[in-house]
Amino acid sequence: MAATTHTVSNQVPPLVGYDVFAADRALTEAVERHLAPERLAGVREELHDLGRAAGSAQVQEWGTQANENPPKLRTHDRYGHRIDEVEFHPSWHRLLGHAVGAGLTDAWGRPGGHVRRAAGFLVWTQAEGGHGCPLSMTHAAVPALRTDPELAAEWEPRLTSPVYERGLRPAAQKAGVLFGMGMTEKQGGTDVRSNTTRAEPLSADGEYLLTGHKWFCSAPMSDGFLVLAQAPGGLTCFLLPRVLPDGTRNVFAIQRLKDKLGNRSNASGEVEFDGTWARRVGEEGRGVRTIIEMVAATRLDCVTGSAALMRQAVAQAVHHCTYRSAFGGVLIEKPLMRNVLADLALESEAATVLALRLAAAYDAGSEAEAAFLRIAVPTAKYWVTKRCTPMVGEALECLGGNGYVEESGMPRLLREAPLNSIWEGSGNVQALDVLRALQREPQALNAFLQEVGRARGADHRLDGAIKDMLTELADLNGIEARARRLVERMALVLQGSLLVRWAPPEVADAFCASRLGGDWGAAFGTLPHSLDLASIVERARPVAH
Repeated sequence: MAATTHTVSNQVPPLVGYDVFAADRALTEAVERHLAPERLAGVREELHDLGRAAGSAQVQEWGTQANENPPKLRTHDRYGHRIDEVEFHPSWHRLLGHAVGAGLTDAWGRPGGHVRRAAGFLVWTQAEGGHGCPLSMTHAAVPALRTDPELAAEWEPRLTSPVYERGLRPAAQKAGVLFGMGMTEKQGGTDVRSNTTRAEPLSADGEYLLTGHKWFCSAPMSDGFLVLAQAPGGLTCFLLPRVLPDGTRNVFAIQRLKDKLGNRSNASGEVEFDGTWARRVGEEGRGVRTIIEMVAATRLDCVTGSAALMRQAVAQAVHHCTYRSAFGGVLIEKPLMRNVLADLALESEAATVLALRLAAAYDAGSEAEAAFLRIAVPTAKYWVTKRCTPMVGEALECLGGNGYVEESGMPRLLREAPLNSIWEGSGNVQALDVLRALQREPQALNAFLQEVGRARGADHRLDGAIKDMLTELADLNGIEARARRLVERMALVLQGSLLVRWAPPEVADAFCASRLGGDWGAAFGTLPHSLDLASIVERARPVAH
């Protein structure tokens, strides 16, 4: 081949060797906003270390390798003994080990722990989203276990440990453990009250034997699981260890691993219980109430994980357009491309600001903030996760044909994007959960309205959207059929109120004009041309630090 035909020009350098945290101005400002000044310096240093690692060539390669080498199920050893183990590529263990070491399973016992962890989760999972599942489940198991002080005292130090120890051994012999969760069954899906797994009590108090199946069991390689089963007193929550204290394997037959659209590096399995030993968590018949705080915490991680995908997609799109030339200039200076990039940046920043506000509410620990979370978490989970897929798809298009090629990393982001909208209850489940809170917990609505009301009077479009939302809330006619419409409006009002209070004026103005004022088309890139789009795009640009 003639050398003259293989000259490479006008190709974009890889986005590598940068601090993922420092390059995200919306995130760094949120961390400064929500953390006490005396803790800020230490947390900022931790996040910068994590951000530099996430943006390094080595960690990006780990993410690629983990995604290209999915886990494998080994049901038996060479002699025919049932072992039910999941094998992962070494890069998966490196990613997970670094995350655990960075404290991404430890939020509940330290001041400002949820903001710190949410920011770290948002930074680190940009390198690879799949291993976020065991991090999320392990972190979220803590509040459920705290309903039983004895179990919490035994297991919480292991769950929050910064030590990652792979392999199945008795939990007492490990410096740190991971947890998964099993609620979904093939006949019921989200309707967990139709579960058929049985729990037969033993003579020892709180001990049971479980028999049944789980259609989706998250992170089946974990050391322990929180599961739901039907005890004599009704649906109940249980702690199921993989290895019993005497070193024998608990009965935990992994029938197969799911072949998923995305999330390829992570294992999700179908499992069978047959006389499987477990400890009761909470009271019999109160399984949903016991595990609901775990569900809420994982829902927040769905929001944060979607914000991470959005941010990485925007970073890649803006980076590409900064260097790529077409029609006589770089793409980022073209008015139409600038409109697209600014629109994507707005979606990303709104998701980040909302995720960190929810994390700060967890840290506050007050009754008012708990009431706010009751509505705000399913509202955010509904909207942010649902916006992720079209937003990532549009970002991919900014790279043109290069974005459609696996080497760009954009197809992996796009395959991952729908996941968080499905996990822990899909869109309809979230919308119905918001309706239940509205109907049964008036203090939750009051807390939500107080939050959005803090920005009242600052922008006439936000004020109008709040008024319209209140009108919808007052009308109960056909409320279930229009639940999605209502929750979408609530999410946009909440995001708008946060941006009006905290974002730069050009960001808040563009969000209110488009999302709340109606000056917006049906696709990204349809913002009013009179806005300061250049400043919005520049704010989103991932500059190396």
